[in-house]
Amino acid sequence: MRIAREEIFGPVLVVLAYDDEDDAVRIANDSEYGLSGGVWSRDEEHTLAVARRLRTGTVTVNGAPVAFDGPFGGFKASGIGREYGAAGLGAYTEYKTITV
Repeated sequence: MRIAREEIFGPVLVVLAYDDEDDAVRIANDSEYGLSGGVWSRDEEHTLAVARRLRTGTVTVNGAPVAFDGPFGGFKASGIGREYGAAGLGAYTEYKTITV
């Protein structure tokens, strides 16, 4: 469905059934967008392992607030570049190499 595959901004909740964890990750990554995602679990190591598999620019764990001192931006068609943090400053930096 379109609502589950596109970036819909607003008060929207999409709930999809999945068979197992691999299927859930496949569904989450099956989009041309990848701005943000979230993972919930009591097992922090397992949660981080799942978060690393998601193709999104930001992943919150257990509802943690977004870290504004870290880079923010999406993967795939969810934007170009990064904002905030050291990575965000790179967009405003011009590098030059001079050799003599």
